[in-house]
Amino acid sequence: MTDGAHDGTTVLQSKRSATQYQILIEIAERQPAVSQQEIADSIGITSQAVSNYLQDLVENEFVQKHGRGRYEVTKEGVDWLITQTTDLREFVDHVSDDVIGEVEIETAIATTAIEDGQAVSLTMRDGVLHATPGEAGTATAVAVSAAEAGRDVGITDFDGVLEYDLGAVTIVSIPPIRDGGSGDVDHAAVAAEARDHDLLAVSGTEAVATAHAADLDVDIQFATAAAVAEAATKGLDVCLLAVADDLAGLTDTLRNGDAAFEIVEYDD
Repeated sequence: MTDGAHDGTTVLQSKRSATQYQILIEIAERQPAVSQQEIADSIGITSQAVSNYLQDLVENEFVQKHGRGRYEVTKEGVDWLITQTTDLREFVDHVSDDVIGEVEIETAIATTAIEDGQAVSLTMRDGVLHATPGEAGTATAVAVSAAEAGRDVGITDFDGVLEYDLGAVTIVSIPPIRDGGSGDVDHAAVAAEARDHDLLAVSGTEAVATAHAADLDVDIQFATAAAVAEAATKGLDVCLLAVADDLAGLTDTLRNGDAAFEIVEYDD
């Protein structure tokens, strides 16, 4: 066997080794009854080519032939497959972590038409990153796709600092139903608190009932602490109505996410 089969190079460095690798996998999946035509159809080469490769694999003791159409991958063949698979996995990890990871691409909303490769300025509006052609802002990037106004656009090559204030979370503690539920809440005070924030989130049935009683439109239904924390990190102030029983779990997550929060109560 040639072209990297014994010298430790990966199958990606040789078309022949790559084909041998594919054939060995097909044999391992189908053994002992192996159809050369099925292998050919599966990997996209001719049946005659499969026959030639099988001959090489047998001669190099990676495959053992038991009779017409009966092949088995040997221990040597399995060892080679494992080695090559390990090398491939390490190569994929390298590409994912060291290559693709270095080419960071984010998404923004185009404020006006943007061309692929155009320099853009970045701003945060209503919790969403926006891109504007030109380099007038404190944070800039380069578009990796074209977009019309109001559409999403990919951006990379970030430079500068994106200036905006982080949001904060106000948690309004709502009593559980055994302690009065939404009926034991000052709805007017809750409404005033909610309207002083960018978003209203609710967690728990009693919280939903409180929002309804206060005549409030809910922005985040079935709110999780992670969703609320993300909104705050995007510069939005969030009012979260949450059942008192759930506060411990919510605050732990918010604290771990470095989101600023306070807890208030508005008893009726």
